[in-house]
Amino acid sequence: MNSAVLQNRPVNLFSDLLVHHMGAGLADDIIQGQAGPDEFRTTPLWGVGQRLFFLHDGRTTDLLVAINQHSSPATTNYLDSEANAVIKSFQKLSVTDQQAILDFLRSL
Repeated sequence: MNSAVLQNRPVNLFSDLLVHHMGAGLADDIIQGQAGPDEFRTTPLWGVGQRLFFLHDGRTTDLLVAINQHSSPATTNYLDSEANAVIKSFQKLSVTDQQAILDFLRSL
């Protein structure tokens, strides 16, 4: 394969590739590099429509469940999940708009 073809090309990763606080509900107590026990690097959504398992530990096969399970309140040891505000915004959408987002994710 000639990698020169791929050089200097934009790629739609659908990710910010940042480390985010998952909160206590998703904390796995694993420290990797500078990521603490309740932190995880955003996985690109590229190919999410082909995945069988979701969340960082594969605990669900359902995208809607995965979205909702990103919710996690702060505890003594862990910060509030950064996803809480996004989940609340998603839940305020109409069923039709929620389904459109799920369909989009399955198309990736």
